[in-house]
Amino acid sequence: MGLFEAIFGSKQKQAAQDKRTYWQTLNGYTPYFSSWNGNAYENLLIRASIDARARHISKLKVECVGTAKDKVRNAVKNRPNSFQTWSQFLYRLSTILDMQNSAIIVPILDEYGRTNGFFPILPDRTEIVTGENNVPYFRYEFSNGEKAAIEKSLCGIMTKFQYKDDVFGTPSEKTLKETLDLMTLQGQSIKEATEQSGSFRFMAKLNNFSKNTDLRKEAKRFTVENMKSDNGVLLFPSDYEDVKEIKSTPYVMDTEQGKQIKENVFNYYGVNENVLQNKCTGEEYSSFYEGAVEPFAVQLSEVLTGMTFTSIEQTNGNGFVVSSNRLQYLSNADKNAISQAMGDRGIMDRNEIRDIWQLPPIPEEEGGSDFTIRGEYYMLKKDGSVKSVQAASEPVNATTGLTQTLTNYNGSKINALLDIIRSYKSGEFSREQAINIIVATYGYAIDFVEGLLDKDAGIIEDTASAYQDDILPTDVTPTEKEGGTGDAKNNNGKTE
Repeated sequence: MGLFEAIFGSKQKQAAQDKRTYWQTLNGYTPYFSSWNGNAYENLLIRASIDARARHISKLKVECVGTAKDKVRNAVKNRPNSFQTWSQFLYRLSTILDMQNSAIIVPILDEYGRTNGFFPILPDRTEIVTGENNVPYFRYEFSNGEKAAIEKSLCGIMTKFQYKDDVFGTPSEKTLKETLDLMTLQGQSIKEATEQSGSFRFMAKLNNFSKNTDLRKEAKRFTVENMKSDNGVLLFPSDYEDVKEIKSTPYVMDTEQGKQIKENVFNYYGVNENVLQNKCTGEEYSSFYEGAVEPFAVQLSEVLTGMTFTSIEQTNGNGFVVSSNRLQYLSNADKNAISQAMGDRGIMDRNEIRDIWQLPPIPEEEGGSDFTIRGEYYMLKKDGSVKSVQAASEPVNATTGLTQTLTNYNGSKINALLDIIRSYKSGEFSREQAINIIVATYGYAIDFVEGLLDKDAGIIEDTASAYQDDILPTDVTPTEKEGGTGDAKNNNGKTE
């Protein structure tokens, strides 16, 4: 059994022999993909441009989400088929799409006709024919001559520049031909200039010769005598008159013209020199991702979803998601800024931040999905509750406790605490929100905070104001009083 049978089995091979009638679209056109035979992939710049796109696209992550068709999801979780990884599949699919502006994905079916994998095929070796009941089929041929056919409705088609054809994208032979011709001429002119730079030609008037054969003999003799490797001087007999050197100036494109040819290729494929040479980071990479990689990911997600799940299954949230973590390609400074801003505000959990730095995830039972909130860095669970807080050893009176604990803070922290309490009293914060914020920021025990919120706001205001105005000025911290001992004293010199 060869590679063909291993991937596609014998059913598709047998079906290929039975399809005869060509399928037509609404405009009466028979879809048949034709590719340009100009060997564009052999051009260095075009191949480099296609490779740059394919390399970045090969890093995309393909996931099957939902609950329907568990066997499909399990079969393609790690690889699309038994002969390719997802990275190899995406690279080849991207290359086919960029070369032919169309790419066909056929499902690999098991013995029961269920999808258990995917494989990309070349559109220029594919035709659409009809079988029984006028059902359209893709009939495709591999380079070894093997053929197979499968229902078109089971396959997926990715396209670019789709215009006149109802099925395939428009080939690029006319669009790229002029640019490729110019690139070929540019290479030839450089080659000719190099070869001619080492040659020497001249013309002269030669007297006393009446026959053409005599002229040819003299030219041959002169070449043999003067073009030996040990000769450094050309000797002209007296018969030669008006000796002149023939100077040829081969045309070589200037820098601007060569740059324009490059720009034509870059514009067509949506790349630039920094992408080709792996120099782009940050905003430049984000632009490349959004313009080149993301459209591919969106289209592939839709194509795989459409060829695998029914409309009802898609409505219920089943499908394929193709995505990438763009943040991994930022500079270290940008990564650090995003990690700090998103982590301190509880927008990203610990594993999401680690993913930016390409670090392995922490198991959930060890706190991988917890959020680290700035303010003594307390851990919060997914539901927003505090994961672990040191409980008070004994009940604390809220008003007395507030006066005692205010010695640990300066004026700005006191005002922040009062703002939280005021927001709770006014209904802006729920009780649970206020408790979580105060516990996470100030480290109070939960029972103390509950008692604090139950007290009348006026008592709290008076206690805090008296302490702030009479005991501790807002611009002086407790450690700055009395030589930094950490004890705040009142006007009578007593320690609070």
